[in-house]
Amino acid sequence: FWLKRVVLSLHRPPPGSGSALHRPGDPFQEAMDEEYDVCVCGTGLKECILSGLLSVHGKKVLHLDRNNYYGGACASLNITNLWEKFRPGTQPPKELGANRDWNVDLIPKFIMASGDLVKILLKTKVSRYLEWKSCDGSYVYQFQEAGFFSSAKHIHKVPATAQDGLKSPLMGILEKPRFINFAQFIMGWEDDKPDTQQGINKDRHTMAQVYSKFGLQESTIDFIGHAVALQINDDYLGKACGPTINKCKLYLNSVMQYGGSPFLYPIYGLGGLPEGFSRLSAIHRGTYMLNKPVDGFVYDDAGKVCGVKSHDENGKEEVAKCKMVICDPSYAGEAKTKVVGKVVRSICILGEPIPHTKNKEGGPALSCQIILPQKQLKRQNDIYVMMVSWAHCIAAKDKYVAIVSTVVETADPEKELEPAYKLLGTVLEKFVDVSDVHVPVDDGTADQVFVSASYDPTSHFEDASKEVLAMWKRITGEDLDLTVVPDEEDQ
Repeated sequence: FWLKRVVLSLHRPPPGSGSALHRPGDPFQEAMDEEYDVCVCGTGLKECILSGLLSVHGKKVLHLDRNNYYGGACASLNITNLWEKFRPGTQPPKELGANRDWNVDLIPKFIMASGDLVKILLKTKVSRYLEWKSCDGSYVYQFQEAGFFSSAKHIHKVPATAQDGLKSPLMGILEKPRFINFAQFIMGWEDDKPDTQQGINKDRHTMAQVYSKFGLQESTIDFIGHAVALQINDDYLGKACGPTINKCKLYLNSVMQYGGSPFLYPIYGLGGLPEGFSRLSAIHRGTYMLNKPVDGFVYDDAGKVCGVKSHDENGKEEVAKCKMVICDPSYAGEAKTKVVGKVVRSICILGEPIPHTKNKEGGPALSCQIILPQKQLKRQNDIYVMMVSWAHCIAAKDKYVAIVSTVVETADPEKELEPAYKLLGTVLEKFVDVSDVHVPVDDGTADQVFVSASYDPTSHFEDASKEVLAMWKRITGEDLDLTVVPDEEDQ
């Protein structure tokens, strides 16, 4: 019985077409009558990572999703499904190509080459299921007026090494040595070695004090904080410097992995990530049911969750017994989550690369990130641009997909994206979505219902990865061991 589950779970359809596992009416409906250690609701990346990890650690897992495809809010869609979602009843232009050429991520994010998600992929060996391509470059928005011998510039390559710093137009001649000193300080920093910290106390000194120690100018601080440390606003300046120093070091270490950019992106898009962790769970006897409605949770007299309610094709109620539930906010209900803001995302199909972005060889960039810091735009939050393309097998030949996102601050969310739109060049098609940001109201330990937060507007997975590790510790009571031990197959 479980071997059949594995075979079904290992089935992977063409990109963008969704998956078919345990549809209502098939022989595996009896699985709802079993008792599980964990029921996971939703097949977003966070939920699939936790499902896979818990299965590996010997837990009996049932994984449900109301949709007939993986990914939940961060699913990947082909061109027809993209039109159906945003423009129901209409068809995409024929010149955009066939469905097999498109695999558009609704919430795309780059993956930091030395970040926590890569460590989880290597630890679980899910990385074997995926192919990767490095991002061509990371840019920061900082307007510079035209001079006698130069035109006006809006975006600049983020300097990530001492050599980059010497070439960068972001800094003047006197500022560059100060930046190089700062970069060398970051690369030498060790949390547990005071002799590497130059008198800085990671818990007592603020990041503003660290910048002041190195005499960095405001414009340099701006791109370091937002495009290197990847902070979403300037609140970090008044907080303890330790986390930001480590964010900077992570960025620089990631750049050293491949050169040019710290970011990776999977071929065929992010849809392969939740599917990969689903395979991991299935191999360890996890059970998956797609296209399965979730009607609510059942609690015992002590207020702890003891089951997940659903129904069959005929409307008959079913309850899968469990000791714990993990879910995304859409399954949790109003009592378990609260809305803390809104995010606007705009998917833009382009016919050519974003102007003035380059790869390592100096040719047009086939993928890139652009961060528009809040201060440059007189906003409270950064704006993010992420571009991937046909080179990643997510779009038809010579087509590009740029996603622009930010935290909503006004009553006209799309207008807030205009500074980013101006950087994109000609936009062939545009799809805009505004969604609420939900966060859990408690840590889940009291009732054993652990709820993930909505995805933020950033163009990378670092915050999402840290949330997964924090949830793992709350669920199991211990940190996840990310030590990678090579086996015979790897050697």
